[in-house]
Amino acid sequence: MADVAKDAILCFSTIRNEMGRLPHFLDHHRALGVDHFLMVDNASDDGTMDFLTAQRDVSVWSTSHSYKASRFGVDWLTALMMRHGHGRWCLTLDADELFVYAHHDLRDLHALTDWLDITDRPSMGALMLDLYPRGPLGRTGSKTETDPISTIPYFDAGNYVMIRQPRLENLWVQGGPRARTFFHADPRRAPTLSKVPLVRWNRRYAYVSSTHSLLPRGLNHVYRTDGVEAPTGVLLHTKFLPEIVSKSVEEKRRRQHFENSDLYEGYYDALIDDPILWCDRSTRYHGWRQLEALGLMSRGGWD
Repeated sequence: MADVAKDAILCFSTIRNEMGRLPHFLDHHRALGVDHFLMVDNASDDGTMDFLTAQRDVSVWSTSHSYKASRFGVDWLTALMMRHGHGRWCLTLDADELFVYAHHDLRDLHALTDWLDITDRPSMGALMLDLYPRGPLGRTGSKTETDPISTIPYFDAGNYVMIRQPRLENLWVQGGPRARTFFHADPRRAPTLSKVPLVRWNRRYAYVSSTHSLLPRGLNHVYRTDGVEAPTGVLLHTKFLPEIVSKSVEEKRRRQHFENSDLYEGYYDALIDDPILWCDRSTRYHGWRQLEALGLMSRGGWD
């Protein structure tokens, strides 16, 4: 990895065939203040590796080993974070996630993490917010390097359920368009939407399940229980770009994305059928202030 400053903010990600998202993903997080990206490429064949090796602020490793066997990329990133992330603020994201937080249009991640340090907060949580188009998923045009939000600008403003998990003391949030469309008969199987993507890393730390929870479990306390709000962000989830239909065919065959892939056969089949997630309660995205007003994120005292 190239030499980076001790106070550099690092972004870690595992990727596979993400050329439709990577240019904007990198530009968005560069604008937020990420100083260097550390990425593990899982045998892409769409030009991803060549593109990343040409970026001055990206270090990339390649593996053809099983994504599922690596605990869905967590083990690969943990090794990198132990070596390069110790003592630094680290942002861990999927390539289909765009991190936003209060004042991100005016204050960068260095300003945010300085405030988190001052207020003794070693981690910050975020809600993964699924974005989708108005029509069928696979029939909306998009181009590489364009902002995906212009293609999939809608989200669910409500229908979220939150509980506190007693074992790791993390929040477990479910809901949104996937819960109401694909898992309405059994909402407990719907994807988990709560994450802890921003952490001042220590080599003794480890993610347990994707970025949904960590050890030590105190890092999962990204919420308050005294009636005062904690600062939270949102991960704008761009999974439902038009390529989702063809990608679902491939991922159903590869069986790498779920612990029990047999349970999700119907989920992939529904995506392959090119569904419409939009409904008359869908909301068009307009920025972080809108998300705060809806109660989906909070500045938590960072005024």
